[in-house]
This record gives sequence, C-alpha cells and structure tokens, in this order.
Amino acid sequence: MTTRDYTHLDQLLMSFDSALRTVFGRPRVTERANPAEQFADVDLSDDERRHVGGLMRVNHTGEVCAQALYQGQALTARLAEVRASLERSAQEENDHLAWCEQRLQELGTRKSLMNPLWYAGSFAMGAAAGLAGDKWSLGFVVETERQVEDHLDDHLAQVPSDDQRTRAILMQMKADEIHHADVAHAAGGAPLPAPVKIAMKTVSKVMTRGAYWI
Repeated sequence: MTTRDYTHLDQLLMSFDSALRTVFGRPRVTERANPAEQFADVDLSDDERRHVGGLMRVNHTGEVCAQALYQGQALTARLAEVRASLERSAQEENDHLAWCEQRLQELGTRKSLMNPLWYAGSFAMGAAAGLAGDKWSLGFVVETERQVEDHLDDHLAQVPSDDQRTRAILMQMKADEIHHADVAHAAGGAPLPAPVKIAMKTVSKVMTRGAYWI
C-alpha cells in the first residue's frame, strides 16, 4: 500500500474541514473509551454544577485550541516525522475534546461562544511556530503542555472529591499532556525564550477567564 503525498491545497482543505468539525460539529470518533464511564455520576449542588460546568467549558475550549495549534503546526512542519508526531498528538487531543463535550452535556451546560475566535487565533499561532522551524515548533508543544499540566492541577483541586467522572477525565488528560510534552522534548524541542513563555501564560489566562463565563 502506498501513502499519498498531499499537496499544500489538500492540506489546507483538510485543515479547513478539521476547523469546521472542531468548532461547529462534533469531534471525530474517539480511539479510547471515556475514562469517566467507570464511575457513576453524583448529585452536585447548583453552585457545584455551575462551577464544574465552567471549568469543563474552559477545558473544552483548551482542547479546541489544541486542535488548532496542532493543525497549524502540522501544516507548516518541515520534516515528515515531525508532522506525523503532531498529527498523532492531535488525534489523542481529539479524545479529550469529545470527553469534555460529553461532560458538558451531562452537566447541562454549553460550549464557549468564543470558540471560533480562539480556534482562529490558535491556528495562526501554531502555523507561526511551525514556520519558525521544527525545533521551535516542538519547543512550543513542550511549553504549551507544561502550562496545561499546571492548569489541570488547578482544576483538579477545585472539582469536588466525589465528582469522579470529571476527575477521571482531567486526570487522563493530564497524563496525556505530560506524554505529549515528553515526546516533543525527545524529538528535539528547543526551550522557548522567557518573554515567549510569559506571553503564552498571559494569553492562556485571558482565554480561561473568558471561556469560564462566555
């Protein structure tokens, strides 16, 4: 069996299709079962349900951004093996997207209304990282995943201890983010300059605060 070599136009069309599916449609079929399935849901108070719903809306938006980042980086990656690694991570992040969407539905709340804006901005950032060179693109993955790991730790500290469905999703997401960072580092990811890291944290704070409410 031969592998098709996609043209730049093919890649752009596939990226556009992925954007529509991520922002306006439903995530692709997941490769793994939802880790929440092994736990029964619990009765949360109205305040707890509202707060957990806001946290999971933030996490869902984060996964929308992750899809956009990886798509943008894969589009501009120079080495085929780097592109393949980014696309593989994007598939695993698609699982997170589906799990977060399912939990939002269970909690009776909605996705962020700002997701189209965040997807567009994240795609542009990912493409720019790829254009800077594969080592910087991989370094961007490392730093992004490290920051997401810290963010998930913060959310785990806020989720009620008996809400095992939400906690199971967040814990599996954290394990995957650590793995993605390790893979990108091992593939040659370069440490990012301090100002870039600070800028990434600032953008992340704006996104999380906005997505919690809107």
